[in-house]
Amino acid sequence: MRLPLLTLVLLAGASSHLIGQAPDARLQELSRQGERALADHRYADAEHAYEELRRLSPGTAEVHARLGLIYFQERKFSDAVPALRQALKLKPTLPNIDLLLAMSLSELGQHAAAVPDLEKGFHQSTDRALKRSAGLRLQRSYTELRRDADAVKVSLELAELFPDDPEILYHASRLSANLAYVTIQKLARVAPDSIWMHLTAGEVQETQGGYEGAIREYGAALALDPTRPGVHFRLGRVRLARAIAASDTLTDARREFEEELRIDPSSANAAYEVAEIHRKSGELDEARQFFEAALKFYPDFEDALVGLGRVLVTLGKPDLALPRLQQAIALNPNNEVAWYHVAQAHRARGDAAAQQTALVEFQRARDAQSRQPPGAQARREVTRQALDPPK
Repeated sequence: MRLPLLTLVLLAGASSHLIGQAPDARLQELSRQGERALADHRYADAEHAYEELRRLSPGTAEVHARLGLIYFQERKFSDAVPALRQALKLKPTLPNIDLLLAMSLSELGQHAAAVPDLEKGFHQSTDRALKRSAGLRLQRSYTELRRDADAVKVSLELAELFPDDPEILYHASRLSANLAYVTIQKLARVAPDSIWMHLTAGEVQETQGGYEGAIREYGAALALDPTRPGVHFRLGRVRLARAIAASDTLTDARREFEEELRIDPSSANAAYEVAEIHRKSGELDEARQFFEAALKFYPDFEDALVGLGRVLVTLGKPDLALPRLQQAIALNPNNEVAWYHVAQAHRARGDAAAQQTALVEFQRARDAQSRQPPGAQARREVTRQALDPPK
């Protein structure tokens, strides 16, 4: 990973200035040649010029620093390390050279030696390019040293600092996948027949669309602990997905969610799913009851607020519906389903102007949703509220 030229100029940038003040015309000419070559990304020519400068002026710390930087750009890390160390020996106050040395050591696999200055560079540097480079190498060094928790922490910080950086996102996903794999392997080794192993296997099957395998694994978990909260909910989600895929009845899924509520009456997710099944079946009074139960335990449940609001509109209670739908919009101004049903509520109240305003917002929210890239929505634990298809 090379560093941007602007950052390179900031690193050891005083070398050309100092040599430019020297009386020896040969030193001045070599310095100019080296800087021009570096500016043009002609690293071999820059290397040649600065190696000659080092021979002629071995006591100039900035020359060693500049040469170490050039070696780094050429990925000659074994040459960069002694040059950078000599620069620091001659002038310990040179800015950023300790970080460049740590980066070079990390590239050579000397991770334990690299970590202290990588940590310092990542947490203290104000230069975004240096912070990014230090962070990526620190994450890798932590991983190689099996400091997985530290690696994950750095990965999360990098993703927050550079949310649209594809390289950072790639390494974050790779790190998460590797950590999950290692953890599952360890779980399989230490507790192969435990409820936790069956739950993990069920979630893997569920994620991959293996409905029968997921049902089998969750069933095995329940055989070990029949009253474990959350398992019937997961079974309900799997049976719901299978029923939708096969255009089948949702009865089995609803029974699993109801069993979850028997074990854990505070399960807002289970209450919501029961409500949504009733709503889609036209059983509006029952749907209202379960949506209200979900909101009792989770007042800011966006989908439940929308679900309850649309049910109240259909029941002819638009004045009760509007506060629920507006609360959902306060949580998410781009909730197109909420805006649509706000328009329907105003229509039911005979307020044409408010209805038109809501429809404009509905179109804006719909456009905003359409601009989101594929996969922008995280995997949801509950069924998302969606507009009913046209009849």
